[in-house]
Amino acid sequence: MKRIQHWQSIAIVLLLAVFAGCIKDDFIDDRVDPQLRIANKVDSLAINTSYQFEEVFFNNVGLAESAEVLWKSSDPAVVSITPTGLAEALAPGRALITLELDSNEKVLRDTVLVSVGETTVMQASSINGEIVTTSSYVLEGDFTLTEIDGNLELSLGDNYRATSALPGLFVYLTNNSNSIASAKEIAAVKVFSGAHSYTVENSSLSDYSYILYYCKPFNVKVGEGKIQ
Repeated sequence: MKRIQHWQSIAIVLLLAVFAGCIKDDFIDDRVDPQLRIANKVDSLAINTSYQFEEVFFNNVGLAESAEVLWKSSDPAVVSITPTGLAEALAPGRALITLELDSNEKVLRDTVLVSVGETTVMQASSINGEIVTTSSYVLEGDFTLTEIDGNLELSLGDNYRATSALPGLFVYLTNNSNSIASAKEIAAVKVFSGAHSYTVENSSLSDYSYILYYCKPFNVKVGEGKIQ
């Protein structure tokens, strides 16, 4: 009986050690830099066609909200644009389309260089990056995030490795690298080595800035991958 209690005590100590490695101070500074993006960039527009650009603004905690923005064209004779982002391709050439927002902290902007030619061509629909650890736990590997028919596919490469020592490791998409309070939960991590993928429905590349790995039971960040 004493031997059983001895091994039970050891098991409890080991479990607490794992939990302790995942616990940090309760205070989390979730402020981030506000971001402004052109959500639907194009490489080229067909001449004599119109195109509605769309914007997305994320505030200082990474939440999307409406904002009064300003659209500009470097050459309105090639591409004109209205205050609401409606562009008209008028003549062959190139024009830099600029989106601006004068926030309380600084002027935010995003740009896209648009050519006018025979066809309308959207920008690339995939982004490559690297998952890196932000903790003492193993987490690494390449990723590709691809937009397909209104969904996102997150693919991890052959060189992916993640710790299996934590209780409740989850992967998220977010615009706030400091918190998962408003993040989109993808799934619990069940693959800890090698290539695999996740499908995220009803999402686009312009929706998120980070892939986050979190120890969910204790709300502690383990690693990240930058998207934007």
